[in-house]
Amino acid sequence: MRHLLDFQGWTKAQVENLLDTARVMAEVLERPVKKVPALQGFTVATVFFEPSTRTRISFELAARRMSADVVSFAAQASSLQKGESYKDTLLTLEAMGIDAYIIRADSAGVPHQATRWVKGVVVNGGDGRRAHPTQALLDAYTLLEALGTLEGRKIAIVGDILHSRVARSNVELLPLLGAEVWVAGPPTLLPQSLPGARLTPHLDEALAEADAVMVLRLQKERMEAGLIHLQDYIAHYQVTEARLKKAKPGAFLLHPGPMNRDIELEGTLADSERSLVNRQVRNGVAVRMAVLYHLLVGRER
Repeated sequence: MRHLLDFQGWTKAQVENLLDTARVMAEVLERPVKKVPALQGFTVATVFFEPSTRTRISFELAARRMSADVVSFAAQASSLQKGESYKDTLLTLEAMGIDAYIIRADSAGVPHQATRWVKGVVVNGGDGRRAHPTQALLDAYTLLEALGTLEGRKIAIVGDILHSRVARSNVELLPLLGAEVWVAGPPTLLPQSLPGARLTPHLDEALAEADAVMVLRLQKERMEAGLIHLQDYIAHYQVTEARLKKAKPGAFLLHPGPMNRDIELEGTLADSERSLVNRQVRNGVAVRMAVLYHLLVGRER
């Protein structure tokens, strides 16, 4: 890997190799001293042109766990407020000797453009509605922990599919590992096509015999745009204990966060034994450690 932008061109072997490294990193995080010198001497910049909590903190912690220096950039307190462009911001950081850039942007394609502007490696931390590859990797890692294998497993993704970069990256990644992916949501929040997934406006069809269900956040801005009414969504698409009976017994639940309890997911389910939400957050650090290790140390070899 030169960069991690999405999963186009990836093979199953590449994914499995990275997830194997994540398992090693997870063991590091179980030690009394949760730190290794793997990235000592490297500088990692989290460049977030869009607000984030989980992804930014997870990447910064991952880099520090491997002894890298970390620079945190937030658009709200930067020269972007004075009219500076994304390109000039990144070129300024490049002049300071950054080795890896974790980039989040509200516009699709910014991380791809960044690979033309900087010499360091680029990781897509989420761009517009297009992709969020490390979220998909930690989702896959968590599912493998819970299910053992994804070969022949049915994974349902429910919610605002149209605007979800998480859904798109999971639909790219999970079939590489053998999963059958179904996506469900209101017709106004479904794309016309999504290669790699079965689309349906019928929640019960997506949930039927599912091994795991990933619930996406219902974004308030979509409701304000008139694409869906809140009460209609709750009535027809909220994942509840009763509706989850369509899935396999004990089917696992995932959510990329932040969660709107009792809107997209019944609150009691979020705290149930079948919920993997906290494991997703925990696994995010190990997976992002693996990504940085492969990009930086692998590049040096």
